[in-house]
Amino acid sequence: MNVSSVNVTVVLEYRDSFTKAVIKNVIVVVLGISINYINAALIHTFHNHQIFYTNPRYILIIHLVVNDMIQVTLTVILFVISYTIYKIHVSVCSVFTLLALFTTENTPLNLACMTVECYIAVCFPLRHGQICTVSRTRVLIAVMWATSMLSVLPDLFITLATEPLDFFHSRVFCLRDNVFSNPLITKKKDITYIVYLVIDWFVVFYTYFNILFAAKKASVEAKKARNTILLHGFQLLLCMASYATPQLKQPLLLWFPKNYSDSLFACYIIAQVLPRSMTPIIYGLRDKTFRKYLRRHLLCKMSSQ
Repeated sequence: MNVSSVNVTVVLEYRDSFTKAVIKNVIVVVLGISINYINAALIHTFHNHQIFYTNPRYILIIHLVVNDMIQVTLTVILFVISYTIYKIHVSVCSVFTLLALFTTENTPLNLACMTVECYIAVCFPLRHGQICTVSRTRVLIAVMWATSMLSVLPDLFITLATEPLDFFHSRVFCLRDNVFSNPLITKKKDITYIVYLVIDWFVVFYTYFNILFAAKKASVEAKKARNTILLHGFQLLLCMASYATPQLKQPLLLWFPKNYSDSLFACYIIAQVLPRSMTPIIYGLRDKTFRKYLRRHLLCKMSSQ
C-alpha cells in the first residue's frame, strides 16, 4: 500500500463528527482572520510612516508579518478544504503546498536574520548603520526566497520526472506526502530540516551569549536585545515543531487512538497557528515605536467611525 492510500485510510477512519468538524473549522477560521487583521494593521502602519520603511529592522519585521499572512491564509484554506471538498486535483494541491512550504522555510531564515541584526546593533553599534542598510536588507529578503525556492522546487521537479502526467489530473487528499511522495524527496526534506535546525540554533545561541556578556555592562538596550532573542528562540522552537509533526503522526496514533484527529488538530494549532500569532505581539505590540503608531492608527479609525 502506498503512502497516499495509507493517509486516506487514516483520515477516513478517524474522521470527525459533523459538530466537532464545524467547531474546529470555526476555531481555525476565526484565529486566521484575527491574526491576519492584526498583521494587516501592522502593514498599514508600516506603509504610512517613513520611520519604518527606512529602517532595516522594521523591514525584516514586516517581511515576517507578510510571510505569516500568506502562511496563515494558505494553511486555513487547506484546513477547510480537508473538511469540505476533501479531495482536490494534484496540480492545485501542488501550488498550495509549494507556496506553504516557501513561507514555512522563510520563517526560520527571517528569524535568524533578525537575530543577527539585533546582535550587530548591540555589539557593533557604531558600525550598525554601515552594515545594516535598506538595500542590503532587500537583497537579504531576496536571498531568503531564493534559498526557500532552491530547497522546495526540487520536490516538484522530481515529481514531474517520476510521475505520469495523469497523476497531476487525479484527485488526492491535499498533504505534502500525497503529492510529493518520492523517497528521494523525503531524504532531501530530512537533510534540509537538519541543516536549517543546526544553522538557526547556532545563530540564536551565538548571538544570545554575546549579547548576554554585553548586558552585564548594564546596557538597557543590551538587556532588551537579550530578551528579544529569547523570544526569537521560543518562536523558532515553535516553528521547528512543524518539522517534527510528520514524525509524530505514528506515535500519536499509537498513544491516542481514540483521539487521533484531536491530536493532529492540536499539532496544527501549535506548529502552524501559534508561531504566527506571536509575531504581532512580539514585534508589534511589544515594540514601543510600532505600538505608538499602531495605537494612533486604531484611534483614528475608531474616531472616523
